[in-house]
Amino acid sequence: MAETVTRAQLSEVVYQEVGLSRNESADLVETVLEEISTALERGESVKISSFGSFSVREKGERIGRNPKTGEEVPILPRRVLVFRASHVLKDRINGVETVDGEDNA
Repeated sequence: MAETVTRAQLSEVVYQEVGLSRNESADLVETVLEEISTALERGESVKISSFGSFSVREKGERIGRNPKTGEEVPILPRRVLVFRASHVLKDRINGVETVDGEDNA
């Protein structure tokens, strides 16, 4: 199973790479995550270059089925979070070498 990256680990990386104090690093990570969350709550999209975009999608009411009993049940309208990875991130995950966003293949 893959390891999960935590807020504490992100803060530690910021501390090591940027040189802020541990408290300042933790505050910076919290501020960034809070700003992303607040923008999504407002229904705005969040785009992070070379990483991906987060957006909120409205799903309407529909009829679902209880898999155990087969009984039809209404599924209420709701908002769902959608993440779309950038092509740069997809390439990194798949081990594709790129130079300035261009394929070397």
